[in-house]
Amino acid sequence: MHHSKTVALLWLTSALLFFSLFQMARRDSDKAPSGTGSVIPIRDRRSALYEKMAGDLDEKGPLFLNHGHTSQSLSLSDIFTVKDDGSVAPVLKAANPPVRANVLYLSTQYSVRISEVLKPILDPYFDKFIWFQNSSLYHFSMFHASHHISPVPATQDEIEAEAATVRAVVEGLCPLKIVLDRVVLTSTGVLLGCWQVMSGSDPMTVRAKLRTALPRAPEKQLYDVAILHTSFARLLGEPKASSMVLSSTLDQIHFFHELVDRINKELQGFEAVVTELWYVEEFDVLALALNGRMKVRKFQLGCSRH
Repeated sequence: MHHSKTVALLWLTSALLFFSLFQMARRDSDKAPSGTGSVIPIRDRRSALYEKMAGDLDEKGPLFLNHGHTSQSLSLSDIFTVKDDGSVAPVLKAANPPVRANVLYLSTQYSVRISEVLKPILDPYFDKFIWFQNSSLYHFSMFHASHHISPVPATQDEIEAEAATVRAVVEGLCPLKIVLDRVVLTSTGVLLGCWQVMSGSDPMTVRAKLRTALPRAPEKQLYDVAILHTSFARLLGEPKASSMVLSSTLDQIHFFHELVDRINKELQGFEAVVTELWYVEEFDVLALALNGRMKVRKFQLGCSRH
């Protein structure tokens, strides 16, 4: 009997120790990577960031109804035009030098399902005045080796070396299991999916490793280091019959909130797994967003520990 009690006590002590270490590991994995200067859990930092993004529409109103700018300082008239039939089409302009972007890719296994939810909700209101992101090109912008605001020219040999460096980084990254935290509509009309990371290499880690591997890259990147977002669509004009029901900015904001709420009811909590990082040369400005000319090198997240 004494022996049984001793064994039971040892088993209970071991179980408690394992549980404590497991909880510590979970907490540590949810903190910002070392060197970021932040002790706020990454999930909380992202939630606060997404909340601020969602409040952008309330703060500024729907600027896209009066033409506006993108998050990359481009006016909407720079990137879209209205065709004779009233539909919108992208304006493709050569990027000189080409933009070199590193993006995580969302497989069509998931993106098509998202697109199939969005279109029946949005099409009845916007018809031709909406641009849907190509569901075969859903992506999460991670890090730019060169972008149009701070271009970093490179020879072909330098580009090949850069791509090889990125491949080596990606071999040490693990697939990301992610969940859609919320969908938000910005004041510039962009419908964004904002995600949290359940497991795998955190985007902050991905960006930090790419920053180290690509020292010539622009110091100022385009997005917050914690963000994990993808563009679903861009609204480019007023909804149908808006003159009858949306007579004020408050009416407009209320309408768009209701629209986004409908989308969130369908998509919030949607899970996906990201297994690829793409190194993309964009020969047209915003080629990934506008179906422009590009060269894509696809790298599998290898999860190598050595």
